[in-house]
Amino acid sequence: MSGWHIGIIGGSGLYDVEGIEDGKWIAVASPWGDSSDAIFTGRLGDVRVSFLPRHGRGHRVSPSELNSRANIDCLKRLGVTDILSVSSVGGLQEERAPGTFTIVDQFIDRTKGRPSSFFGTGMVAHISMADPVCPRLSALAADAAAAAGAEVHRGGTCLVMEGPQFSTRAESHLYRSWGCHVIGMTAMPEAKLAREAELPFAMVGMVTDYDCWREEEAAVDVAQVIAQLSDNAQKARAMVLGLLRALPAERMPSPIDTCLDTALITAPAARDPALLAKLDAVAGRALRG
Repeated sequence: MSGWHIGIIGGSGLYDVEGIEDGKWIAVASPWGDSSDAIFTGRLGDVRVSFLPRHGRGHRVSPSELNSRANIDCLKRLGVTDILSVSSVGGLQEERAPGTFTIVDQFIDRTKGRPSSFFGTGMVAHISMADPVCPRLSALAADAAAAAGAEVHRGGTCLVMEGPQFSTRAESHLYRSWGCHVIGMTAMPEAKLAREAELPFAMVGMVTDYDCWREEEAAVDVAQVIAQLSDNAQKARAMVLGLLRALPAERMPSPIDTCLDTALITAPAARDPALLAKLDAVAGRALRG
């Protein structure tokens, strides 16, 4: 095998990718609760791939109710080495038009009330999020999206809002003034948790609408989003297939694979055994070191 095991978090249709062999649904137990759904796992040649429907099949889980800790923990337990997040987003700049893809490289987190860390009292860690995505995986995703026929913007800041309501016009204009390029509801705390689990993370934002900042247009609604989703999903499936086929023959180590080595701060004697047991998958390597 190549050493690659790509975890893909996205829409329910993404797992319907041509060429996946030995595919099966697996329910993975996590000490952090239930994941959004079972995980569809298989392989494409020598590359393992596991798909997790972020909102569950049938889109039954609201953004504010996603158990992102369980989702990331379950992927780690399956042996995933890298995570590709595929999300529908709104465009906050004219050039980020519906139908375009943005390879996000920065985030502003405006979520609230979502557990955003695996660590806490009894095992404290401070992970760097200065550069929140993996440049290697992001570049591969950008190339694959372009090859799939999408107009791709390489780089951009994603404002992650709480939802599930869409923005007010005042909020949309505020986020534009901050220099944000796209807006979504799910990338945080996903990206933070992936980093804590030492999983290189890349995000592809598929633009479905212009949010509500364009005064000459009607504000975004679900019907508009769904209308754009089908075209985006076709390109997303082609992108995933292209990415899997374009991976280097062997996965070289990433600095993110060992980023907890400089993040753990609680003295061994003060660590909480119950919390350490829950961290066995996401931080076991570092805790055993």
